[in-house]
Amino acid sequence: MQYHEIGKTGMKVSSLGFGASSLGGVFHDIKEKEGIESVFTAIELGMNFIDVSPYYGHYKAETVLGKALKDIPRNSYYLSTKVGRYGKDGANAWDYSAKRAVESVLESMERLHIDFIDLINVHDIEFADLNQVANETLPALVELREKGMVGHVGITDLQLENLKWVIDHTPEGTVESVLNFCHYCLCDDKLTDFLDYFESKGIGVINASPFSMGLLTERGVPAWHPAPAPLVDACRKAMQHCKAKNYPIEKLAMQFSVSNPHIATTLFSTANPRNVKNNVAFIEEPIDWQLVREVQDIIGDQQRVSWANS
Repeated sequence: MQYHEIGKTGMKVSSLGFGASSLGGVFHDIKEKEGIESVFTAIELGMNFIDVSPYYGHYKAETVLGKALKDIPRNSYYLSTKVGRYGKDGANAWDYSAKRAVESVLESMERLHIDFIDLINVHDIEFADLNQVANETLPALVELREKGMVGHVGITDLQLENLKWVIDHTPEGTVESVLNFCHYCLCDDKLTDFLDYFESKGIGVINASPFSMGLLTERGVPAWHPAPAPLVDACRKAMQHCKAKNYPIEKLAMQFSVSNPHIATTLFSTANPRNVKNNVAFIEEPIDWQLVREVQDIIGDQQRVSWANS
């Protein structure tokens, strides 16, 4: 396991981080005991960064994670959670007000059985008024940072342009990290276009979803996946190519996503300890860069053919 600092935070985190969304049953029902064991396994194998949100499972993920954290020494991990996106009774909800942000931090601490959050993020800012994020939500979190309740402040979003806009419209040092998903993987490396910018601002980068929410797996995408059909077809062909070479695409995808030293950590989520062990084993082996190029060529060529025929 390699370790990289998140920007200038002083947090030196494992290149592979534990995303706790699965503990909330976000993708399918889980066995709570196995979910808790997956957290223990991650820590035992050297993963020291855990990311969660009250939104995942509408508070369930934080609750289950909290049960695990009670039995893990606090100095063995960094914990990241979020504010702004929530849910209740199966319905999604958003509230980026300063008042709700502070309340949310206190509620998360209670669910997680901790008294300090290492990194607090404004969650999925694409659903917010970016001006409110810059002028209300983030100042509230900075105040908590100054009071010592949280260590560092970040923002998360799928849209990289939104992350840049908020950074450009807040005082230097407000945003210390960004979390972006599905943009540094075998089928999409858009994040690389923004790495120099984030680094110039002293901001750490957290990557998530190395499998692109199922695109880069033998199982394939779930029905709700937003990817266009040409991309789904391209990734399926890439998977078959890897399988023919006896090199699971999951292994290649995981290796690729942790390969960039300018990205502090890559998050993957599971509630199964066997998956934790498998993914850690994947990144301990050398990556086949020739196969990476072949897969990226297949994906690019297949999409071009599909678009040309559409």
